[in-house]
Amino acid sequence: MVNKRIPGKENKPSDLERIKQESNYLRGTIEEGLDDQITAAISDDDNKLLKFHGSYQQDDRDLRDERRHRKLEPAYQFMIRTRMPGGVATPEQWLVMDDLAKRHGNGTLKLTTRQTFQMHGILKWNLKQTMQEINKTLLDTLAACGDVNRNVMCNSNPYQSEVHAEVYGWADKLSNYLKPKTNAYHEIWLDEEKVVDSRDPEEIEPMYGAFYLPRKFKIGIAVPPTNDVDVYSQDLGFIAIIEDGQLQGFNVAVGGGMGSTHGDTNTYPQVGRIIGFCPTEKVIEVSEKVIMIQRDYGNRSNRKNARFKYTVDSLGLDWITSELNNRLGWDLEEARTFNFDHNGDRYGWVKGDGKWHLNLFIQNGRVADFDDYSLKTGLREIAKIHTGDFRLTPNQNLIIANVTSKKKKEIKELVEKYGMTAGENHSALRMNSMACVAFPTCALAMAESERYLPSLIDKIEVILDEAGLSEKEIVVRMSGCPNGCSRPALAEIAFIGKGPGKYNMYLGGGFTGDRLNSLYRENIAEKEILETLRPILIEYGKERQDGEHFGDFVIRAGYVEEVRSGLDFHSAKTDLFEKARK
Repeated sequence: MVNKRIPGKENKPSDLERIKQESNYLRGTIEEGLDDQITAAISDDDNKLLKFHGSYQQDDRDLRDERRHRKLEPAYQFMIRTRMPGGVATPEQWLVMDDLAKRHGNGTLKLTTRQTFQMHGILKWNLKQTMQEINKTLLDTLAACGDVNRNVMCNSNPYQSEVHAEVYGWADKLSNYLKPKTNAYHEIWLDEEKVVDSRDPEEIEPMYGAFYLPRKFKIGIAVPPTNDVDVYSQDLGFIAIIEDGQLQGFNVAVGGGMGSTHGDTNTYPQVGRIIGFCPTEKVIEVSEKVIMIQRDYGNRSNRKNARFKYTVDSLGLDWITSELNNRLGWDLEEARTFNFDHNGDRYGWVKGDGKWHLNLFIQNGRVADFDDYSLKTGLREIAKIHTGDFRLTPNQNLIIANVTSKKKKEIKELVEKYGMTAGENHSALRMNSMACVAFPTCALAMAESERYLPSLIDKIEVILDEAGLSEKEIVVRMSGCPNGCSRPALAEIAFIGKGPGKYNMYLGGGFTGDRLNSLYRENIAEKEILETLRPILIEYGKERQDGEHFGDFVIRAGYVEEVRSGLDFHSAKTDLFEKARK
């Protein structure tokens, strides 16, 4: 595909377009690279293709200097991510992932912000066997990464379980319909017969084509009043409209995305914008046509400007809507009314649809056995007796769902035995926090995130206690780099890594995930973070209005400007911000 928007020399495709074109539909030389015993790595080209299969090559950055000093290659390892629409897994699948993490990974599981499993520390020699064992559980990793539609998210809150089953069904259908059709995954990982395909290329990948998409593509389905999927952060968001207890269809939002690049004002986070309503049975058709618009018009020259949000902003919302209607052959209806009241999780036991659901707090999604409690062991024991399912939430937490009244007592005893918590021992701030992996495995990380945020929250909690805010919900997120995997641009307080121990601090995101935050302090370390936050939090404790969230307060008090569009993200400033810089 050639970018139709950008004329002249800028229209030259990026090198990844060459890699995809030459890959023979995502095959490349991955199989040969896995058999190469000389190195624990694979080639750079194949590493880029490997993402489409659900894996990233990484190395342990904690060991880089030591291994370089010893003239050894980096400690190469692989991350595997599953495709698991809506975050729903069976107890049997949980047990297999738990076991694989112990035998082939680093001993832990990561529950991601897109409701799926991630394992780190897998050596090249174990990669294929791990993939095969995952597939035996009826999970797979195809399209969990890469320039395709990623894991489809949907609402997971148990008090909405009456409609969750139907919404989850559509998330599952979307995920399967939109995955790549090439047989490369099954040939490489599952040893299926290799066939020389003589079909027309457009029959092999009728939606994606030989070049796939310009960049990754994300879809989420929210069920009001809960916006736990952060629907405005998605390339394509669907907002369920329920009338008289029935799912009528979805409002359609386009052009959200969190990533940006430090120092590049042509990149920015963006919130999705609603363009209309589609009936329930049309959701797959709408998704396919939107993806094909991005396929045809997305920027294939500059990957930093290749996400759908830039396509929407460049061509205009009206043009996107008109083009979508033309491709559909029918027009989206006028958007319908709805309301969001939060984007976090609700913890503890909840009964709905005749079953019990327990939402456990999993700090930053890391499932491991810690010094003070045995989380991984406890969840393993629960999986052995659980007859319902597990739901991974968009906030990196876990719902032990569809528990029968008979099993509730046993599970409750195991929760207590292994020191697991539904949030009783944590502040409201901590339970509304989220962090990406960052060091030591993410190659893009500029600063710590998952390993640092808990200790920073410890110190912020002291200020909150002083301000009388220990029970006040405030959304706080940290990312080791500006790519935004933890969706920091929507947080009321956000920290984005700038360098070792240094962060840009942002304030003013919307509590319901509908507004971007704004840069308040740049390149600051912990001491200045705490010194900066303390007077603001103290003032918030004294001056907040009834029901006023922290993100709304800092705008009203003049600390930052309101930012409703990513096009204003870099220009939003205040007098206080300017004084702080001076």
